[in-house]
Amino acid sequence: MDDKDAYADKLQARLDQWRAEIDKLQAKAKEASADTKLTYQKQVDDLREKQKEAEKKLDELGEAQGKAWEDFKAGVEAAWDDLGKAVRSASDRFS
Repeated sequence: MDDKDAYADKLQARLDQWRAEIDKLQAKAKEASADTKLTYQKQVDDLREKQKEAEKKLDELGEAQGKAWEDFKAGVEAAWDDLGKAVRSASDRFS
């Protein structure tokens, strides 16, 4: 397995963890009171958008040939940082 594949596998595993966390938050949003349900749902929707962006970056990384994948690392890592921070923040607010 080359560096690109190992890196992509690591990112995919983290993305899967975040997907599970977002699913838990979605369940909490559905159980929330009417007053907070809309706020929670908006946050979940925002997380899903960030998740889609991260998935797109991972796809782009997979398509990169040769050493070009290293050029994608900064963009991928920025998307991962953004999604990670957003998931942690939402989890804190939902607690």
